[in-house]
Amino acid sequence: MSRVPPTSITPSAARLTTSLRDIGYDFPAAIADIVDNSIAADASRVDVHIEFNGAESRVYIVDDGRGMTANGVTEALRFGSRRSYTRNELGRYGLGLKTASLSQCRSVTVLSRSANHQRRITARQLDLDVIAQFDDWLIVDPGSSAAARRAAGWLAESPGTVVAWEKLDRVVPSDRPDGGWARRRFEALTKQTWDHLAMVFQRYLDGTASRHVAITVNGAKVVSWDPFATTEAATTELSLQRFELTVGDAVGVVELRRFVLPSRDRFSSTDEFERLSGPLKWNRQQGIYVYRADRLVQWGGWAGIRAIDEHTKLARVSLDFSTELDEAFTISVAKRRVSLPAALRPMIERPVIEVCQRADEAYRVAPRRSRQGDTQPPVTESSSPGTAGLGLALRSAAAQAGEYAALKNILRVLDEHNPAAAAQLRL
Repeated sequence: MSRVPPTSITPSAARLTTSLRDIGYDFPAAIADIVDNSIAADASRVDVHIEFNGAESRVYIVDDGRGMTANGVTEALRFGSRRSYTRNELGRYGLGLKTASLSQCRSVTVLSRSANHQRRITARQLDLDVIAQFDDWLIVDPGSSAAARRAAGWLAESPGTVVAWEKLDRVVPSDRPDGGWARRRFEALTKQTWDHLAMVFQRYLDGTASRHVAITVNGAKVVSWDPFATTEAATTELSLQRFELTVGDAVGVVELRRFVLPSRDRFSSTDEFERLSGPLKWNRQQGIYVYRADRLVQWGGWAGIRAIDEHTKLARVSLDFSTELDEAFTISVAKRRVSLPAALRPMIERPVIEVCQRADEAYRVAPRRSRQGDTQPPVTESSSPGTAGLGLALRSAAAQAGEYAALKNILRVLDEHNPAAAAQLRL
């Protein structure tokens, strides 16, 4: 039997680009993915402009990074870019700019200047209407479009890149695009974007990452939101945990930092307590915050290790992994979800249970302290080492025996009927 020669089966450009629009982005996450590219281009400043103008509304993301050559701009608009990614670079799949942009709009234009001595700006546009018309992977020169004219102003003095979104069909309603509802939606998305960038790029904004990046949204400087309240004097940090992880050919180190945030009465101010509650508020913001290359990719919840509980809402944990472990964590294209490797779960289970126990204790001490008018300091391990240590030992033993839920019921009854004994045990 003779062999059939290989046959090229290039996918339908119109069909595939339409499918890729629903890969999992919302508006703030899509903006964040473009900011990733700016950080990768060594930008020190990124300005996001979300401009409402009815059907002509536009979004611009402007950076002062190193810019791109004409070939670089073309490659940036290729699905599955051929460029390689260096260690700890925020990009991964070569899809982000395209899938993030087209999740919100039908036309994305990239305009870039790559040299100080040369004022030339390269512009290329990926338009779903053009792709649908020819069913081919086409990009075009936008000419002297509104986006090109705006970019010329931003890039007049120095290198950088502008990403422009037009035809915002996923953002602007087709019915009454100039109406009040559409305007209010833009205002809400602007606020949500500010909040999202403050959380996702916290380490870049406050300089705790490898370098500092300034970000603005419609002229308002984005101020970092630290989920661990490390500037609060009453925040408690437990011992740092490090784990070496080997999954297949991937080898890397995972770091776990554990925090118990103060109860309301121990925060520096009520306003700070409310601000640190986060976009999802206290209960839903508790849990594990997963960072990849200093960029937050998942937050809230305990990854199936335990359930969210009112009594542990003050517990927050950071988990950092390097890009060498990307395959092990199976990070999503939209950089919003990871899967904890099966080999890692038993390593972090006990440290997570411990920080939740400490948060539970802090939560229960706060009401008693309030009832006592703060006339007595809370019992600490140093002031009552025997009983406090016994309480922690009881919780750890119950967790290891799989009887933690039963112990919680016992402790709840003890707290109601004999609060003095519960206080001695720090329960």
